[in-house]
Amino acid sequence: MPSPTPDHIADSLLFIQFKKGSEKAFTHYFNTYFRAITGFCEQFIPDTESARGIAQEAFVNLWLNRKKIEKPGGIPSFLYTSARSKCLNELKHLKVVRRYENETLAQKESSINLEVLQALENDSLSFQELDQTINRFIEELPEQTRQIFKMKRFEHKKNSEIAAELNISVKTVEAHMTKALSFLRDGLSEYFPAVIVGLISHLS
Repeated sequence: MPSPTPDHIADSLLFIQFKKGSEKAFTHYFNTYFRAITGFCEQFIPDTESARGIAQEAFVNLWLNRKKIEKPGGIPSFLYTSARSKCLNELKHLKVVRRYENETLAQKESSINLEVLQALENDSLSFQELDQTINRFIEELPEQTRQIFKMKRFEHKKNSEIAAELNISVKTVEAHMTKALSFLRDGLSEYFPAVIVGLISHLS
């Protein structure tokens, strides 16, 4: 039986650190796979921003389920599975019917193992807990800051629209958003790595 190579040992150690909650290890996997997952999503969703958002959710999901991944090769499988599931749900939501006969998709789907698919059964619970944590911090914001944050993130209003509706300046809206995101990042940093906190700020 051949001895493990230095690269194999390094990968194994990195994976162990990731399972234990290492922010550095997670950032490594994020930098390694994010572009590929986004490109994968774009084959389903022909909109770059939407594809990036789904890819970001896949990484949040990976972090929440990291203890269920059994080996390094399970990380890309998990990401592709999570992203694919979200893409298909998005298409169903939009009632878009398309056929996907791309060989690359088929190859990637065939690499997805049963363990990863079973792990995804708990996705809804993980995101429910995540939402509850985020919402708790949002409710702790000062009243006007909270109102502006919700109008921006949940109602998808532009800064100019919020300013006009609340009779304040655009700069005031921007200042409140900066304050809200800073508070959210600081509060969530106790629960998630910096990369995850940054993603959550955009997903909220």
